[in-house]
Amino acid sequence: MTLLTFTLIILLGAWLAGLLGSLTGLGGGVVIIPLLTIGFGIDIRYAIGTSLVAVIATSSGAAAAYVKEGFTNIRIGMFLEVATTSGAVLGAVLATYLPTQFIAILAGIVILYSALISLKKKQDHLDMDQSSKLARWLKLNGTYPDQKGNKITYAVHHVAGGYGMMMFAGMISGLLGLGSGSLKVVAMDNIMHIPFKVSTTTSNFMIGVTAAASATVYLSRGYIDPILSMPVVVGVLLGSMIGARILMKSSTSWLRILFIVVIAILGIEMIYNGILHKI
Repeated sequence: MTLLTFTLIILLGAWLAGLLGSLTGLGGGVVIIPLLTIGFGIDIRYAIGTSLVAVIATSSGAAAAYVKEGFTNIRIGMFLEVATTSGAVLGAVLATYLPTQFIAILAGIVILYSALISLKKKQDHLDMDQSSKLARWLKLNGTYPDQKGNKITYAVHHVAGGYGMMMFAGMISGLLGLGSGSLKVVAMDNIMHIPFKVSTTTSNFMIGVTAAASATVYLSRGYIDPILSMPVVVGVLLGSMIGARILMKSSTSWLRILFIVVIAILGIEMIYNGILHKI
């Protein structure tokens, strides 16, 4: 395989990863890591380092559009980043000492979990009467626009529980380079009862900061390769910008199901190769 062919394949895979990360809030690593490790036999630590760069690009590409349209709750994002960033640094340090087979199996499990969570029907929680006292004190309650441009008000609940889940999500992000968007969306949607579009867009806003904290550790250990990172960043940015437009303007249920099937297959493959010590 020539360098040009390799770069084009990576570019296409990164484009799909960016589209997926933007549409679901999961982060592009769920595609990037299996693509590099299973498809090209690249060491999983280099794949994680490249994935973190992709996650930063995904967040940067989608977050700007979401903030402009009024979906992202910046106050929630900044508050929960304290938890995710501290967890991300811890996870990145652990990743440099754990066996690659263990990391591969854990990555596959998290990818499968992300797929299962994405299949669950999302409900918008708009019960303002039960808003958390801590949420009111921190002014975390907010609004987001519907398709007609009307403002919909929502309340935030169980702030402490969401904060704890975010710290765990940050550690998974640093350990696996997956962005841990699934865990962040779970924390905001299931625990804090934030509407799904707000939790997804706020997750995209947060993911980049969390990944940047992890990436500094991988960069210092030499696990970020510019040859891999360059096409990944370009592809992911293009995919995330397109995904952001699709999410805001149309229904994406059929596209989400297609991506979930692909993710599930990749997760099983990661676990299988990890058990057989092929990664």
